[in-house]
Amino acid sequence: MNTKTPPWKKKNPHKGSGTKLTDAQIKEARARAKKAGRPYPNLVDNMAVAKAAKKEKGRARSRTEDSFPTHKDHDE
Repeated sequence: MNTKTPPWKKKNPHKGSGTKLTDAQIKEARARAKKAGRPYPNLVDNMAVAKAAKKEKGRARSRTEDSFPTHKDHDE
């Protein structure tokens, strides 16, 4: 059973902490809503698109496997 609080029941975060969606992200959220049979995107669509963009941004910043030390490096 999922015990996470749904976003519509959480308190609003402090002002200025929101993220503006780009035009491409808005189109992606609209496509998600259309696929689900809704006329316009809701909070969940917008959050999913923003989270995916944040994940992609983090993935681009992450280190490659070559930059991690190997066991061979520690043995020397």
